[in-house]
Amino acid sequence: MESSPFFLTLVHLVLLSSFSSLVVPAKSTTNETDLLALLSFKALISSDPFGILSSWNGSVHHCFWPGIKCSIHHPDRVTAIVLSSSRLSGQITPSLSNLTFLQELSLGDNHFTGIIPEELGQLVRLQSINLSMNSLGGNIPSTLGNCTGLRSIEMKRNNLHGTIPSTLGFCKELNYLLLYSNGLNGNIPPSLGNLTRLLLFRLDVNNLTGSIPASLGQLQVLETICLNDNNLSGEIPRSLYNISSLGIFQLAYNQLSGSLPADIGTSLPNLVGLVIFGNKLGGPIPNSLSNCSQLSSFMVTANQFTGPIPPTIGNLQNLQLFGASANLLEATTPSQWKFMDALSNCTGLQVLDLAHNQLQGFIPNSIGNLSSDLYFFSLGNNPISGSIPSEIGKLVGLTRIQLYNMQLRGTIPQEIGKLWKLEMIDVSNNTISGEIPLTFSNLTKITRLFLQNNKLVGSIPWQLSSIKALESINLSTNRLVGNIPKEIMFSSLSLALDLSNNYLNGSLPLEISKLNNVQKVILSNNKLSGEIPSTIGGCQILQVLYLDRNLFQGSLPPAFASMKALQELNLSHNSFSGQVPQFIDQMELQNLDISFNNFEGELPKGGVFKNITAVDVRGNPNLCGGRPHMHLPGCVTHVQTQKHLRRIIVILCIASAACLNITILFFAIRYCRRPNKNPTSNDNLKFEHKMVSYNDIFKATDGFSSVNLIGKGTFGAVYKATMRYENQQTVAIKVLDLKQHGASKTFFSECEALRNIRHRNLIKVCSSCSSTDHNGNDFKALIFEFMPNGSLEKWLHTRTCTDSPFEALSLIQRMDIAIDVATALIYLHHHGTVPIVHCDLKPSNVLLDEEMVAHVGDFGLAKFLVQEGLMLSQSATSMGIKGTIGYIPPEYGMGGQASIQGDVYSYGILLLEIFTGMSPTDEMFRDGLNLPKLAEMSFPEKIMEIVDRKLMLTDVGEQEVYECLLLVTKCAILCCKESPNERISMENVAKELNSARKKLRA
Repeated sequence: MESSPFFLTLVHLVLLSSFSSLVVPAKSTTNETDLLALLSFKALISSDPFGILSSWNGSVHHCFWPGIKCSIHHPDRVTAIVLSSSRLSGQITPSLSNLTFLQELSLGDNHFTGIIPEELGQLVRLQSINLSMNSLGGNIPSTLGNCTGLRSIEMKRNNLHGTIPSTLGFCKELNYLLLYSNGLNGNIPPSLGNLTRLLLFRLDVNNLTGSIPASLGQLQVLETICLNDNNLSGEIPRSLYNISSLGIFQLAYNQLSGSLPADIGTSLPNLVGLVIFGNKLGGPIPNSLSNCSQLSSFMVTANQFTGPIPPTIGNLQNLQLFGASANLLEATTPSQWKFMDALSNCTGLQVLDLAHNQLQGFIPNSIGNLSSDLYFFSLGNNPISGSIPSEIGKLVGLTRIQLYNMQLRGTIPQEIGKLWKLEMIDVSNNTISGEIPLTFSNLTKITRLFLQNNKLVGSIPWQLSSIKALESINLSTNRLVGNIPKEIMFSSLSLALDLSNNYLNGSLPLEISKLNNVQKVILSNNKLSGEIPSTIGGCQILQVLYLDRNLFQGSLPPAFASMKALQELNLSHNSFSGQVPQFIDQMELQNLDISFNNFEGELPKGGVFKNITAVDVRGNPNLCGGRPHMHLPGCVTHVQTQKHLRRIIVILCIASAACLNITILFFAIRYCRRPNKNPTSNDNLKFEHKMVSYNDIFKATDGFSSVNLIGKGTFGAVYKATMRYENQQTVAIKVLDLKQHGASKTFFSECEALRNIRHRNLIKVCSSCSSTDHNGNDFKALIFEFMPNGSLEKWLHTRTCTDSPFEALSLIQRMDIAIDVATALIYLHHHGTVPIVHCDLKPSNVLLDEEMVAHVGDFGLAKFLVQEGLMLSQSATSMGIKGTIGYIPPEYGMGGQASIQGDVYSYGILLLEIFTGMSPTDEMFRDGLNLPKLAEMSFPEKIMEIVDRKLMLTDVGEQEVYECLLLVTKCAILCCKESPNERISMENVAKELNSARKKLRA
């Protein structure tokens, strides 16, 4: 059909009109209100590292400025400000209230400080406000209740305090209310029950008190409610159980009481996660839970639930987490153990934790039918008897078994040796007999082996030497015999070796020097004999050594003097002889027991001997002297006069030499204090803060107490210290071990790097110390901001984390950490005064603060890149470059220079480690296979097979998780390209990861 001329003319006019509405004049002739408001916003920005606001000027119309969107119908009126993740610093101007057409204000993930302006309540068209992950303080403005069209309020992870305004109840269009991780207090306003369109409601990690308002039951479309980590009390309102749309129900770590309603399964049919642990809830577990067919997480740990576990729990075929430890649950008859049979229907079960209850009887053989995905199994601290079923060997996915403090008997099943993924086994405090199974040698990933307080017999199998990952072994209080195998002296042992209270004989193996990372060695109450080998001096980190109640003899080896970390030494009830060495009083010992031996001669008076309660010397009749409080007889010496005079002459010679040395030292010090233009001098290492003295550090760490030791590396140790610095009460102090080759160099490198950089995702240095200790030895230390959540290594790998498995990082947290580290590298490479290459990026050098924000630290190997014209030339080649095996880029090993692309490679390895949970040095990587190649082989169809199984424990949909991980894996593969020129830039990495994170929050 032909179009009429009138119709064509009409279409032409419409198109012309539409085009003209898109052409915005260079400068508005009708309204400058919005322009001035934006310039006022820019004026309060103190830092813009990415230069996003650099084009905010009069040369371009403000509607074309980055982060700004304008109305189609009102071309000069601003409708949206979207500047999230821009690393902006400054304050939010009240002038934003003049943007009367504003619908979206998104300033999340920046560094804004100050308060949220009350004037924002004048933006009556506002639909979305996101101020999350800043450092905003003060109250939430009550005026936001005037913005009745608000659909989303996100202010999580700030420093907000005060009460939640009841006026928010006026925002009846609200779909999302996220105020978690702040310092909000007071009661939850009942008026929030008016938000009848609310889908997501999170107020967790605050200081809220009082009871949960019953009015929240009016939120009939609510899908997620999260009130964890508050101080809420009283009973959970019955009305909450009537919200049939509720999928995530989290009220953990409060003081709530009462019981779960019997019909919870019918009233909450869409429940996916019920997380209420850490309260005072009681009563039985309702049978009706079986109707919650989508339930994947049932976590009621640390409550007061009673009665048997209903077998109907087996109807929950999607169940992954079943945590009910620390309750009063019972199982006294075989019929009450049927829940274990029923759980075999839960084919995706990963965690079964029923420890600390009142379960009795035998462990059913049906445990062998549980899910092959089960990785955590605990029945510890229950009065369960019988033997460990051999069927446990079918649970091939297990990484942790906890059957401690029970009444188990019989032998340890050989079948446990089939569980090759095991990282910890604890069957301590039972009556288990027989020998330690040789099949344990197959458990090459075991980090903790706890078999103490049983009735095990036979010798310690030397075959345990194949377990190269062991960090702690406890075989104490058994009936073990024979020698201590030299093969079990693992260099991997970093926590403890406890073989006490057995019948072991023979001597200490010379290979004890291999325990150079262990903190405790306890060999008390055996039949060990011979002398202590001098090789024991290799135990440089050893803090506790108990050799008491054995048959040792001989004198104490001089090698003891090199054990600088030793704090507790018990040698009592042996046959040691000779004098107590004078170097003992130079050690950092806090407790010394040498009682009931054959020591003789004068007792030292310094060090630990000053404290009468810390030393026991009883049962050594030939000891004399010492401090008066020891009540030992005086030392009588019969010396000929000539010999006495000779001694006086020797003393005078020594004194003269000492005086001469002091004089030389005095002039040397004066010379060293003269001005020095050497760039590595301390003058150039001074920070803007006052330097700290050795005495300050000694007091702040309680004399470098092991209690305060939080980490140890190649070049020194890190201590937690109580020291007021700016607004901080606690700091971390890195003490350099100057005996290590290169330690001083790392100190200067780290000082030089840290004094020139400031960034939210880099560790903040507070001060430094370059002095001498109490013995006149050189002493160097750096004082850093304290990171209460430790290193990323602790959170990624079980072997370094003793926390509950429920503390695993969520997918969102891992994304945030990955983006934080990427942002830090972008700053180091492109936004500092001189580009810096970190050269040692790995999980142990990524530290997490109280809000789980990542900070990159340890710049001891950092390299500076000096800009010359348009080219970057390295200030140092890679000769001598050190890093960590598994993270070092391949070109460094072939003589390549330190480069930005080298850091990109290390970041790619780190990124894969964050999301797979695999270390690049895992034993599976051999014969040419490495972590990047595994990722390439799995991309894209099989990436879900290599990701950390804990990432499946998320409330995000499977498709969103897959799409997110697809982008993450692609980024990591591009980072790890063999050729540096083919690697992706960190700017593009950050862009891709932000896109991936948005898929989880869409």
